[in-house]
Amino acid sequence: MTAAERSARSSEAVDRAIAQVSPRQLREIVVGLVNVPSPTGEERPLAEWAAARLVDAGVDARVQPLDARQANAVAKLPGAGEGPSLLLYAPIDTLTTGDPAEDEPWAAPRLRADMRPEAVVDGDFVLGLGASNPKGHAACVMAAGEAIRAAGITLAGDLWIGLGAGGMPTHRRTPSELGRENTGQGVGCSFLVEQGVYPDHALIAKPGWTVAWEEVGLCWFEVTVHGTFGYVGSRHRMPYVNPVVEAGRVINDLESWFVAYSRRHTGGLVAPQGNIGAIEGGWMRMPAVSSSAVRFMVDLRVGPDTPPNLARREFAAAMREISARHQGLDISWEMVLAIPGTATPTDDAVVQAAIRAWEAEEGRPHEVIRENSGATDANILRGRGIPTARIGMTRIGPDAPVPLDFPSGMNVVDIREMTRLTRHLIRTALDVCEPVD
Repeated sequence: MTAAERSARSSEAVDRAIAQVSPRQLREIVVGLVNVPSPTGEERPLAEWAAARLVDAGVDARVQPLDARQANAVAKLPGAGEGPSLLLYAPIDTLTTGDPAEDEPWAAPRLRADMRPEAVVDGDFVLGLGASNPKGHAACVMAAGEAIRAAGITLAGDLWIGLGAGGMPTHRRTPSELGRENTGQGVGCSFLVEQGVYPDHALIAKPGWTVAWEEVGLCWFEVTVHGTFGYVGSRHRMPYVNPVVEAGRVINDLESWFVAYSRRHTGGLVAPQGNIGAIEGGWMRMPAVSSSAVRFMVDLRVGPDTPPNLARREFAAAMREISARHQGLDISWEMVLAIPGTATPTDDAVVQAAIRAWEAEEGRPHEVIRENSGATDANILRGRGIPTARIGMTRIGPDAPVPLDFPSGMNVVDIREMTRLTRHLIRTALDVCEPVD
């Protein structure tokens, strides 16, 4: 068969599969996903729902348990065995839980409608916890697989669909019944690959309407500022070092250091950032006394060119400088998490196929978005040796029923954007896996 004949066959297959995609289908899937709560560590009910939905659509799918509460959903469209394989992947756990007991007041004083696991349809939009990220993206992955199956297309290579547990940047949540510490940080994705879903290429659906081939990893540091256990009635009569106050000074210095750190490491597609996300110390019931220590957590993003051991040395140098600036202050720290940043060569088949699909949708050359600092399970896949590209939806626009902020960007999805992403996933899958009929 000539190249022109192969191109014509592929184009015809793309048209057939895309014809199977409809706003009604996408709305139905994302509403179903949102209505099944899936906080990190408790994704199994959603994995069961997704697998059942795929089976009903004629796709060979199953639940892949990690434990009694946590599971992936895995599906496969078998190929003829003569072409490259591809994994279409998205995580399914939500960043917050939708439970006021866990989320309030940290996510909001009172949870908004879009912060709850209850789907609300408003014209072209669906609101609800994770409606866009990750569930809208997972819905597009599912819809792409359903469409290719419904179109009756036989592929040369296997097409896998992976919906992974534990994709959020978190350790075990506080409920004691969630026994395992490693419930987040890509645990489901890692298990998926470990259990035999090891394709030639992968495409992960996460936010951003651009093809990305590299992203940051992350290192966590637990910093402890030490002081004296003191009392308000005697602070003027004996040695007094309040670590609550001193931690504020250390944090202020780190905030300035993050800016310089990011400037030094910005390059390629990434601009690694730092963030102080949690602090603890003392007794809220007893402000008359100051505790002997205050701890806080630092998330430091690392580019593909900065392995965690080098990031640790750089952080150590920063902490030495801060300690010297505050003579006599006792500060200790430890790196408690390390996930390297990763990259896939731009000439890899999945990157090039994803770029061609983007350009087919847009009718113009691919537009790169730089200075990214978000990490995804793409790092897990690449770290396991699987070349991986990333593609996703853009944020909601001014016609959305709620204004854009961080939570609404996660929890409000535009069905029109879902349609475009699903078409892209179909084009990429058929490009990589090659139709044979």
